[in-house]
Amino acid sequence: MPELMIRPRTDSDMPACVDALATVHEAEHYPVQWPADPVRWLTPDGLLGAWVATNGPLVLGHVVLRRAGRDGANAVGLTPVRLAAVARLFVRVGARREGVASRLLQAATADAATSGLRLMLEVEAGAAPAIALYERSGWRLMGSATAEWTAADGRAALVHAYMAPTV
Repeated sequence: MPELMIRPRTDSDMPACVDALATVHEAEHYPVQWPADPVRWLTPDGLLGAWVATNGPLVLGHVVLRRAGRDGANAVGLTPVRLAAVARLFVRVGARREGVASRLLQAATADAATSGLRLMLEVEAGAAPAIALYERSGWRLMGSATAEWTAADGRAALVHAYMAPTV
């Protein structure tokens, strides 16, 4: 049986990434609205790197490292020049509670450290398992703000900004 591997994402991984994302969207409404072009959604502007967690040919999870935007940088009190953001982190339903998200987060964190970048992320307040992961991993809550979009449960989305522990 193949074992969990974290590796850089390739173009050939995209169909499996979209399939894994679909399991997450169906179960948890992440993303809240299914993107018109999921491949484009998985490749946001300012992309610095993307990784997948695989077990054989199956993509179990995905994470992106991208340049932090001005809003994200303001939320953590830094300039965007030396700041990157974790984004599009998800794990296929059925592969949860096996350390996949932690390993993906470690890959993005290591890459940011190698590049001399501080790392932040934003997460919607209703994503309790994700928030628990970040806090267990030493990420620090820097602030919260109401977003301009609606969460899956119909309430105004509350977005928390977290800063990675310093390496």
